[in-house]
Amino acid sequence: MQERKPRFTSLSGLEINRVYSRDDLNGWSPENDLGAPGEFPYTRGVYPTMYRSRLWTMRQFAGFGSADDTNRRFKYLLQHGQIGLSVAFDMPTLMGIDADDVRAHGEVGRCGVAISSLADMDRLFEDIPLDQVTTSMTINGPAAVIFAMYLAVAEKRGISVERVGGTLQNDILKEYIAQKEWLFPPEPSLRLITDTIAYCAKQVPKWHPVSISGYHIREAGSTAVQELAFTLYDGLTYVEAAVKAGLAVDSFAPQLSFFFNVHNDLFEEIAKFRAARRLWAREMEHRHHPKDPRSLQLRCHAQTAGCSLTAQQPMNNVVRTTLQALAAVLGGTQSLHTNSMDETLALPTEEAVKLALRTQQIIAHETEITNSIDPLGGSYHVESLTNRLEEGARDYFRRLDEMGGMVNAIQRGFPQRELLDASQRYQREIERKERIVVGVSDYVEPEERHIPTLKIGPEVEQEQIARLSDLRKSRDPFKMAGVLEELQEAASCSENVMPYLIEAVKAKATLGEICAAFTEVFGTYREPVVL
Repeated sequence: MQERKPRFTSLSGLEINRVYSRDDLNGWSPENDLGAPGEFPYTRGVYPTMYRSRLWTMRQFAGFGSADDTNRRFKYLLQHGQIGLSVAFDMPTLMGIDADDVRAHGEVGRCGVAISSLADMDRLFEDIPLDQVTTSMTINGPAAVIFAMYLAVAEKRGISVERVGGTLQNDILKEYIAQKEWLFPPEPSLRLITDTIAYCAKQVPKWHPVSISGYHIREAGSTAVQELAFTLYDGLTYVEAAVKAGLAVDSFAPQLSFFFNVHNDLFEEIAKFRAARRLWAREMEHRHHPKDPRSLQLRCHAQTAGCSLTAQQPMNNVVRTTLQALAAVLGGTQSLHTNSMDETLALPTEEAVKLALRTQQIIAHETEITNSIDPLGGSYHVESLTNRLEEGARDYFRRLDEMGGMVNAIQRGFPQRELLDASQRYQREIERKERIVVGVSDYVEPEERHIPTLKIGPEVEQEQIARLSDLRKSRDPFKMAGVLEELQEAASCSENVMPYLIEAVKAKATLGEICAAFTEVFGTYREPVVL
């Protein structure tokens, strides 16, 4: 085995001391920086009792094939103890096009569930009580359209939207930064987000209209510091946009939520959650002066790091996921998805998904770590890391403020370039064996064990196209054209588009047709070149 130099830095490049003491806390104050759980600045958690009164929501990400396929997976997970749903959409849906669009060929149902119409959404949640489960939907560019479909399904079943709870990712800024699934330019995209925020504040009080996501920023190669900084600054950008649109900060800020990645550096990841809560509380207080303490509380979902999983020796992914899930719980997440060990090979099988869920259940019920809130609070190492992560994020905040905000920074390519540099640095460290990935850069096995995988056949696409054909024949074309025209008129002025979207999906307008109508009003976006 090749001799290698030991590294004493975190994954973010923060130097790690041999041992920590009080001297490493640099003016840290238990009263100002730590506090009690449920009290400002919320370093130790947003609720005074945390997991002693209620466990985190176990919310496995699921979606593949048709709406019927995913509906069966939802029911399977609920039967095995999952307590919240999380929807993965396929690429055509994420990009706002229908299954029968030529650009969708070969992609329908492959990386998530195919949803083109209200009828698909109805089938996706068949026999699932929408007022008794919470649903998270990971979609951004066409998020408002998908949300309108979900609300229309609830209304069709006689369920008041006031009783519907869940989360819409709806975070377009991180698409420009990292994931690249945008539909429109930043300004009209922000307008759609503020419309959903305003609509939820008045009509859907249990719904989180935006889940500000650092997950995809981290998957694109960022460090923990960059994930923390760009995610929270995106959140502040949405708050500022909503306030400029005339909303009082306390009318919507308690409904915002966050979504973080959980990578391999155990203590750095724990510290990241603690720093995120503290930094958000302090920045919201400083910038917007809310009167409701809930406006200062950062509530978050977490998902173990997909980019850390390996196709080589995939059983090792169970261990990685377990440690990452442990970090999320010790960090104080409100809900958690644990990746399946076979996700680098294909869509997860039922057995792999069940094992990923059982991982959370074992942590919750067998380790006893939920007995104490923030058990690592006061650790010299953890508190020092928390401080340094917050300081690193604040440095990015200053640079983003100087650029005139996140939209300007994105148009200059700043966050994109930072992620590119960080990802290249990390890859070089692996290639030089300065960081070891077990089974990939060291401890390699010449023959890999075969793992059964789930495959999606062409029949899914064929059936979805046939359903769309039947839908187009069954609807009133004049009514549909009328509601789309009204939607475009609302989009052209300052009127909230959500009521018009709900009417459009009820009139059987498809996702692709609605997004095309928006494109005529909003235009398209071309990314700046990042060198």
